[in-house]
Amino acid sequence: MGNSAGKEAEEEGEAEEVREKKKKKEVEEVEPELPLGVEELLESGDPVLDLSHRKFKLLPSRVYDLIHLEKLYVCGNKVRTLSNSISQLHGLRTLALDFNKLEDVPLGICELTNLTCLYLGSNRLMSLPPELKNLQHLRCLWVESNYIQRFPQELYELPNLKSLQIGDNRLKTLPSDLWRMESLRGLWLYGNRFQTFPKVLLRMEYLEVLDLDRNKISEFPSLKRIKSLQLFSYDHNPVDGPPKVGEDVFVVGEGAEEFMQIREARKERLREKAEDEAEEEAEELELELTGEEPVIHSILKNTNSNSKLTNEDVDATEDPDNREEEEEEEALRNENEGERYIEMPLIEYNEAELQYDEEGVEYETEELIYEGEASEYEGEELEYEGTQKDYEYEEMERTGGGRR
Repeated sequence: MGNSAGKEAEEEGEAEEVREKKKKKEVEEVEPELPLGVEELLESGDPVLDLSHRKFKLLPSRVYDLIHLEKLYVCGNKVRTLSNSISQLHGLRTLALDFNKLEDVPLGICELTNLTCLYLGSNRLMSLPPELKNLQHLRCLWVESNYIQRFPQELYELPNLKSLQIGDNRLKTLPSDLWRMESLRGLWLYGNRFQTFPKVLLRMEYLEVLDLDRNKISEFPSLKRIKSLQLFSYDHNPVDGPPKVGEDVFVVGEGAEEFMQIREARKERLREKAEDEAEEEAEELELELTGEEPVIHSILKNTNSNSKLTNEDVDATEDPDNREEEEEEEALRNENEGERYIEMPLIEYNEAELQYDEEGVEYETEELIYEGEASEYEGEELEYEGTQKDYEYEEMERTGGGRR
């Protein structure tokens, strides 16, 4: 009696299983009605096919025959699974299945060995299959907004993976050997459940982008050990400002704007200082190469009696035409004023000093002693009319003589 009841229950279970398989097969065999314009897309021969937002529950079977496809977009539909026939699309490089109802990654996808970009965000995934390691050319994997609680260590087997988007999941920790993913350049971990900063990230010195927005991290260590870091985002964590980062890292978060402004101002000051120093070095090098002494722009000082400047030397620095005009004007002016000119013999000055104070140059009449035929002169101060001229002198050896 008991054996008979058990047998009947077993048979009933087998029958139920058969019915479920049959039902599933019937669902899979139902060909969805193609929306307007899709027929033309399927027949276009274009290597890019976009079937996004068409309300598909199943992918049209004709798609699996388009072996020329390189990019396939099926975003924003109601797809729960894909037929294994998708593995026929050997030339596929990009597959986008965002915003569907996938609960598992279809195994047919894991046979698309030429895939470089796979987008599975905003589905119902809780894990990734081990077969994903077959995608050895995969460079970009996005699985954000799913229900993943454990970091998928299957990803360690993807040697070319550079961009991993795994934000808005349920991660609390990262494995201590995550550093093995040496090819990874961008890691998005925003919107998870981290309460402390995962220290393993400090060993990932090749990371260029790290996003930890919207977690519960209250303290960040110095990130200067991540040598390649270019962008770090920490917004919406319970901290007041950014951690220590490299000089060229762009930071996003609370207090980041002021931090960036202060750092940029400091860098600008350093740049200006470096430019000034480089300009000075260039001038010194040029002088060394030409063998010339630098021109000193200052008030002439008579330092010793051996440095003498003749009238001819001074006249040589002036424009001859201007000098003649000035002489004519001065002669005319003096003639009108009835002044007398006395031609003075050549006179040499011994240790005569020009004195000036800091507030302005004031000249006082001094007793001048002339060597030679002339005697001592004490007389009225000679007044000269005319415009005051400023001269720039080079220090040179002066010789005796004058205009004759």
